[in-house]
Amino acid sequence: MTVASTHTPPPPAHAQARADSSSLPSFQSGAQQTSQALRHEKQGGQRAAIYGSGRTMAPNMLELNGHRTAPTANGETSRFRSVPNGGIDYEASSNEDEDRRPSSAPDQGDQSASAQARDRNRIDKSGRPSKPLLHRSKSEFGPRPTEDTEHIEEVISEWGTRHGFEDHYQSEHIISQLANNWYMYFTDKRHETTGKPKPPQYELQDWRQRDRLKTVSAALAVCLNIGVEPPDQLKTNPGAKLEAWTDPTVPPVQKALENIGKALQAQYETLAIRARYKQYLDPSVEETKKFCISLRRNAKDERVLLHYNGHGVPKPTSSGEIWVFNKNYTQYIPVSLYDLQHWLQAPTICVWDCSEAGNILNNYHRFVEKHEEEEDKAAEENSGYEKTSFRPYIHLAACAVKENLPTNPLLPADLFTSCLTTPIEMALWFFVLQNPLKTNLTPERAKKLPGRLQERRTPLGELNWIFTAITDSIAWTSLPRDVFRKFFRQDLMVAALFRNFLLAQRVMMVYGCHPQSYPALPDTHQHPLWETWDLAVDMALAQLPMLERKENESIEYEYQNSTFFTEQLTAFEVYLTRGDALAQRPPDQLPVVLQVLLSQQHRVRALILLGRFLDLGPWSVQLALSIGIFPYVLKLLQSAAVELKPVMVFIWARLIAVDISCQTDLIKDSGYSYFAQILKPSEVLPVVDGDEHKAMCAFILSMLCKDYKNGQMVCNQTDIMTYCLEHLQNEGNPLLRQWACLCLSQLWQGLPEAKWRGIRENAYMKLALLRKDPCSEVRAAMIHAMTTFLGIPDLTEEVARIEESVAWTILEMGNDGSPVVRKEFLVFLSHFVVRFENKFLVAAYDHLVEEKDYLMFPPQDDGHDHKMGLHYVRPDSRNQDGTIKSTAYGLSHNTVFMACWKHVLILSVDPHPEVQDFAATIVDYMHNALINSSVGAPAQGLMAEIQKYAQKAASHQATSSSQRIGLMGATSTAPPPSPGLLRRTASLLFPSLISGEEKPRPTTPSSISGGGPPRSPSSIQFSAPPEQNDFVNGHATYNAAPEPLSGAFETRDLSEEPSLPLSSGFLDWAIEYFREPQMKPSEADEPGSTEYNERLWRRSRNETILRETQPMKQFAGSHRWNNQLGIVNNGAQPAKMTFHQFEDHLAVSDDGNTVNVWDWKKQGRLSRFSNGNPSGSKISDMKFINEDDQAILLTGSSDGVMRVYRNYDSDQNIQLASAWRALTHMIPSNVNSGMVFDWQQVTGRVLVAGDVRVIRVWYAAHETCVMDIPARSGSCVTSLTSDQMTGNLFVAGFGDGAVRVFDTRCRPQESMIRKWKDENDRQWIKSVHMQRGGQRELLSASRNGKVKVWDIRMDKPLHSFQVTRDTLRTASTHEHLPVFAVGTSAHEVKVFNLDGRPLSRLEPYSSFLHQNRGSPISATAFHPHRPLLGCASQGDHHINLFTCEQAEPLHLG
Repeated sequence: MTVASTHTPPPPAHAQARADSSSLPSFQSGAQQTSQALRHEKQGGQRAAIYGSGRTMAPNMLELNGHRTAPTANGETSRFRSVPNGGIDYEASSNEDEDRRPSSAPDQGDQSASAQARDRNRIDKSGRPSKPLLHRSKSEFGPRPTEDTEHIEEVISEWGTRHGFEDHYQSEHIISQLANNWYMYFTDKRHETTGKPKPPQYELQDWRQRDRLKTVSAALAVCLNIGVEPPDQLKTNPGAKLEAWTDPTVPPVQKALENIGKALQAQYETLAIRARYKQYLDPSVEETKKFCISLRRNAKDERVLLHYNGHGVPKPTSSGEIWVFNKNYTQYIPVSLYDLQHWLQAPTICVWDCSEAGNILNNYHRFVEKHEEEEDKAAEENSGYEKTSFRPYIHLAACAVKENLPTNPLLPADLFTSCLTTPIEMALWFFVLQNPLKTNLTPERAKKLPGRLQERRTPLGELNWIFTAITDSIAWTSLPRDVFRKFFRQDLMVAALFRNFLLAQRVMMVYGCHPQSYPALPDTHQHPLWETWDLAVDMALAQLPMLERKENESIEYEYQNSTFFTEQLTAFEVYLTRGDALAQRPPDQLPVVLQVLLSQQHRVRALILLGRFLDLGPWSVQLALSIGIFPYVLKLLQSAAVELKPVMVFIWARLIAVDISCQTDLIKDSGYSYFAQILKPSEVLPVVDGDEHKAMCAFILSMLCKDYKNGQMVCNQTDIMTYCLEHLQNEGNPLLRQWACLCLSQLWQGLPEAKWRGIRENAYMKLALLRKDPCSEVRAAMIHAMTTFLGIPDLTEEVARIEESVAWTILEMGNDGSPVVRKEFLVFLSHFVVRFENKFLVAAYDHLVEEKDYLMFPPQDDGHDHKMGLHYVRPDSRNQDGTIKSTAYGLSHNTVFMACWKHVLILSVDPHPEVQDFAATIVDYMHNALINSSVGAPAQGLMAEIQKYAQKAASHQATSSSQRIGLMGATSTAPPPSPGLLRRTASLLFPSLISGEEKPRPTTPSSISGGGPPRSPSSIQFSAPPEQNDFVNGHATYNAAPEPLSGAFETRDLSEEPSLPLSSGFLDWAIEYFREPQMKPSEADEPGSTEYNERLWRRSRNETILRETQPMKQFAGSHRWNNQLGIVNNGAQPAKMTFHQFEDHLAVSDDGNTVNVWDWKKQGRLSRFSNGNPSGSKISDMKFINEDDQAILLTGSSDGVMRVYRNYDSDQNIQLASAWRALTHMIPSNVNSGMVFDWQQVTGRVLVAGDVRVIRVWYAAHETCVMDIPARSGSCVTSLTSDQMTGNLFVAGFGDGAVRVFDTRCRPQESMIRKWKDENDRQWIKSVHMQRGGQRELLSASRNGKVKVWDIRMDKPLHSFQVTRDTLRTASTHEHLPVFAVGTSAHEVKVFNLDGRPLSRLEPYSSFLHQNRGSPISATAFHPHRPLLGCASQGDHHINLFTCEQAEPLHLG
């Protein structure tokens, strides 16, 4: 999951989640509560006070009343913030949290909405405001007054709030909870691909210099012949004299050449001191040959440098020949490039400081090609011939063809050499010469700027440091990345010469020379960074007079360091906050940041900015690696500086997430111990989020171990395992728990020594404590670790016992609400199956026998069926009390292998396709193995018999209500499944009869039981209404539309043989978190972005709808509702309907498993898809969640399954975000309510009930069941409704006419706080509903036509209305308006106000020519805000839309 973070290294994951939170209105307390606020609420009724009232999301990071709030996602402030007891903030469980109320409610202590609006208007008039934050839709605020509010108050002064909920509106805690804690659900990263890693979006570049060459030897050939001018060169007088900054005319002249040679060597040694230098002063041709051959011999395969100063010899010839002397210095002797290449071979770097040096470059390539041709020919003639290499080679030449070196007396004669070997002195000299201002500063004085090149705190050293940074940046921004790495990062000598060559380009261009290079570099003499360099030089030279006085006169003066690096870091920071970073444009300042790391003064800031840059994604990591960042951050691991630790951890996490080859470097010099020490639980980091950095350390160490035996070995020799086991108990940071598990898994993977250590430290028992962890990713990581724990090669009895114990321990994970967890559970089972394949063969065979017995001897509803536990045997193998005779025990009786096998079979019909596919692979593999085993023939015979009996059973579906749950898991409505329905096996060896509705819940081998004994029919004193089976028993259509799949789901290739174990992608998926930006807000929270603007628009749209609809309370309760708005042809029988609060979306399910989503205004179908529930089941209900922003559709079906769809309004983009079996123990009875559920947006909880004895509470953010509340009834739950403002209270209607109120803040056994049951009115409750707004009325409607209005504080109903004498088929209550509607069996829809006064009597119809006037009403639904009623009748595909507004009906066709 993903997340933005307010501090430097960000956190978790499970990004988690991109976080979406609402911005908050400014709740002002004080004396400004006015009667006007009360009047507004009375005018508008209590507005949509709860979640669904129009709150929209806002930026992740908001400044609210001076306080910074962190983003939230899926119920967690950071993607991993766990909330105890299932997700709602139970710190609010005090008395003050009993109720929550919006700010606009009567008697609230806050400033009224209209008063706030007036204040804002005054501010707007006073001056232009700053850009406003994205505030929450003010659904809790009353409409702005447009009429006489006092008159309205007189008319409806009796309006108030039921149930004592007025206190909600007074509680500051509840108001702040509503304002601050707005979460989006099922939008985490894990819901995108169900834990499947995405294909890498980048190609890993090879940033390491595999063929790294070093310049080890250098020959400095100086051909000056001082005193003798060459014949073809004209010397000016005065002219340039200085050679290597030495004047050859200064006595003693006879030592001038020697001094020049020494000076030149000293200059080169400043570039690379370790190279071996040899001077050759005025060499003869024989000496030239000799030193070239010697140079290559000593260097072997490394690079050699040849420096040629030809100022005292003729220019190179047009064929590229250079000149030296004869022995007597009486002649100039040409040396052919062909010979020179033969002597030097390759690799080489040559510096040509002579006029017309371009001739050498032009001819050099030609002779190399000639050599290569000769070598190829020799190799053809002699197969044993060893070819000589003449590549690679590098050339730096002072000028081009027909260009002469400058003879300006103000310049050194070897200007090119001076630029290459003494760049700072030459740059200072050049600056003074080029300075347009008149100063008394001479080049000679400037050249003597104090300091040492190697000391960065001195003026000269600082300039050298800045020069390196600037020339690196010029090259970085001008050259292709591979060229930059090759010449600026491979070899110290080459890098220095190329950096200085850029200066030579700039300087010599001024004097008419164009330095040449091979490979050719682009012209950079006009690069804008040279101006920055001039500024740095100017600032340094400006202090030269004072520095001279300090040295000569001993005055006190402190050199003012350059602001260059500080300013460049600021520029880099600006880059990170601008669109350049988002557009992935490389920053110009990156080489500078690299240089800044050398400075202790700026190091922390530079590292923090570097961390922010690396957080941009893999592209930024690759850029940093290519520029050479790695040696620096590797070296810093040896630093003990505490302030560096957090940012170093962050940087290394990003590096190793992108390029795992860094593993080997961490082993060198024990770099890994840096992170092991930080991971130590007692280690304290100087940051707020220390646990998050420890999580990154666990990640780094797990990557060190990943597929790297040496890494595993060194980690196992430390206490890393102990540290990880201790961090499993860290309750504050789920990311740390997750990566502690994954670090253990990588430590154990294929390393028996580590597994034995895990046994000694009880690791598997400590891991098992995470089974109930609130974070799905942690639970999945725990199972991943358990999977790698299996497989110690020496399978002793002790090892087998421990591994079986592990399997028993995590068996319940097959029921987890998260598909990611269930997938990992199946990966574990696949390894377990491979580990104990023979025992699983026995279990699979025994199960076939049980299936045959089950079909031949169906269970009798005698109350003893559950006593057989995990197994099923024929009646003659049972004792009188229903238990299995010991003589009938199979070989796999009550073993973990049979329990695991049944789990696999159940998961093979899991509602999620990824999980189902994994389980089907295991089933196929085992069935193949079973057929190919020694019991293959009997097994095939059993399969054939099962097929025969299954087909026979399918023709006698009437007996389905007596099917046994413990083994088969079928509900009373589910028929025997077919292979096509289950979609579960590839080989289709035989149709499985496991519908997966229930799973056995064994905890130990000795106490295995199913879901409890079924109730005897005699205990049920009421009967199910026949309409409950209208659709099930009819001719419902199933799978008429495509079924949405999960993201990145790929269908298994059925032609391939199934193989085990399954491979898990969870680790690779988890690694993606560290490759994704965590420090920047998501696109939806970036002002100006498309998503942000869309969110602003939605906010405005939502407020407009609220503003338009809230004033209609009085009107809707007193006007007729017979104004037909339109008719929608659904194309199938409408069974359930749900309106979106703000979009014009209407979701309609038919009597099978098809869902249609309509635009009810335009009467256009948006999408059509199959819900995937099996034949015989139906869709129980549908809810829109996250409605204030981008909604998601939640469906529940009568087989106990919940499914979550994103992009539900598009056939092309719809995806299954999640699916789970919310009810696993459906108890069969002659009553069928299927499954009912209610969604609480404010808490993120799903309440699920039905033909079960409990009401189950699932928390969406954690995808876990947080509570099982006893229903306290022998009857089934038929309807659920909640207090949508706090989520603390909910109401359930039952099949025996009872209505019960529950408080989730109490212990489950004590949570029922009110029960209403009229013994004389034991009628099936069709609907209970508590309004979200308005007066928060609670209505119940029973099948006999009685509608009752309740207050939870009262023992009896406030009102009771007999709304029809016919059978009441449906009932709907408007969320805000004081109206409700009932649908009857007499084809009537009646609309009443809450006083019981009938408003309208409607008869839905489709056209005058096609009417079924006698059919009962099948569905009714109100729009949550608008005065809009949808209804449909049985046997008709049309949906009729009615309104009370006095507008002309739309002619929709």
